Amino acid sequence: MHVNKTKTAIGAAVVLVGLMVAGGAYFAGFPGRLLREGAATAAGSDDATRSSSGTPLRPSSDPLAAQSVELSPAEFAQFKVEAVAERLFTIRRESVGTIDFNQEMSVPVFPQVPGKIVTLFARAGDDVKKGTPLYTIDSPDLVQAGQTLIATAGVLNLTTRMLERAKQSSVVQGIPQKDLDQAVSDQQAAEGAFRAARDAMRIFGKTDADMDRFVADRKIDPALVVPSPITGRITARNAGPGLLAQPGTAPAPYSVSDISTMWMLANVVETDFPLLHMGEEVDVTVNAYPGRVFRGRIVNIGAAIDPMTHRVPVRSEVPDPKHELRPGMFATFVIHTGQAVRSVAVPPNGVMREGDGTMTVWVTTDHRRLVRRTVRVGLQQDGFNQILEGLQPGELVATEAALFLSNALTEASR
Repeated sequence: MHVNKTKTAIGAAVVLVGLMVAGGAYFAGFPGRLLREGAATAAGSDDATRSSSGTPLRPSSDPLAAQSVELSPAEFAQFKVEAVAERLFTIRRESVGTIDFNQEMSVPVFPQVPGKIVTLFARAGDDVKKGTPLYTIDSPDLVQAGQTLIATAGVLNLTTRMLERAKQSSVVQGIPQKDLDQAVSDQQAAEGAFRAARDAMRIFGKTDADMDRFVADRKIDPALVVPSPITGRITARNAGPGLLAQPGTAPAPYSVSDISTMWMLANVVETDFPLLHMGEEVDVTVNAYPGRVFRGRIVNIGAAIDPMTHRVPVRSEVPDPKHELRPGMFATFVIHTGQAVRSVAVPPNGVMREGDGTMTVWVTTDHRRLVRRTVRVGLQQDGFNQILEGLQPGELVATEAALFLSNALTEASR
C-alpha cells in the first residue's frame, strides 16, 4: 500500500515537470525569447537584463519601449521588415451630399412666339446635338410675319420698277425732278420695309433660303421648328400635341442640360468653413461605382450658414465625359482643405493599439531583436498610417504581424 502511494506521487511529479518543460519550450520557441527589462529590474536580477547570447539590453525609462522580442535568423526571416519612408498626407474633410445637373448649363427650351404644339421629335433622356429639332408649333405670329415679308417684297419690286421708268423718262422726256425724287424715296422706303420683314423672320429661326422660298411661292408654312440651343441630354419634357406654348411661361416644353459636367452638392459642418477655398480639389465617390473616384473643384461656397443644421452649402463641378453620373445619386465627398504634408508612414498591420490606448510599432536595428516603441499616429490615407512622433525615416520596422508580436510578449510576461 505504501509502495503504491509512493509510485503515484512520483508519477504526478513527472507529469508536472513535463508540463513545465513543455510550457517553457513554447515561450522559448517562435516567436523567440521574450525579455521584459521592466520586470527583470523589479525582481533585481542582473542576468534577466541580458539575452541568451549575453548581449545587454539598452536601459530605458519607458517600460513599454524596453520590451523586446529576440529572434533567431530563421524566425526573423518570417517577418516582413522594411525601412520606413515618408509619404505625402493631405488634410481632408469628408461630407455627404447628392449629384445634380449643372444648372448653369441647363436650358429651358421655350418657343420664340406663342403657338400650339403640333409635333414632338424627342423624348426625355435623349441625347441631342445643337440645332436638333425638338418640336414644332403652329404660330399665327409666324404667318403674319411671313405675309408682311411677301407684301414688302411686292412693294419693293413695284417701287424698283417705277424708279427705273422714272430714270428713263427723265433722260428721254425730261420729267420733273420732283417726280424722280419721289420715285427714289418710295423705292428706299420699300427696301427698308423689306429688310425689316426679313429681320423679323430671322427671329423665328428662318434662313435666307427659307425667306426666298416664301417670297417666290407666295406661301407661308405656319409650322415653326424649335431646335435645341445646346448639345446635351433632354432632362424634362412637359409638352404634348395641342398644348399652347408661350415664351417664358413655365414649365418649358423641353429642358436640355449639358452633362459633360455635373454638380456635387454637399453641406459641410460649420467648423470646417474656414478650411474651404474656391478652387480646392474635391474627390467624389458614389455607390454605383465602388472604388471609382471622380475629381472636381469647388466652384461655390454658400454665403450663409444654415441656423438649424449649422452647415454651409458647398457646390463642386466635376467633369463627367462618359456620362456615368446621374442626378440624385448619394455621394461621399472628400474635400482637400490644405497643403499636403510629408510624414513617416507605416502600413496598418505594422501599428498596434495597446490596451491603454497607446499606439506602438516594432523596431529593429540588428535584424535579431524587435523592440516595441510607442508612437503617435495621425491621418490614415491610402493604406498607410501617418506617424507624427516616435519614428525617423530609414528605421527598420516590422510592417506586418504587430498584433502577433504584442500578444506573444503579453503571454510571456505573465
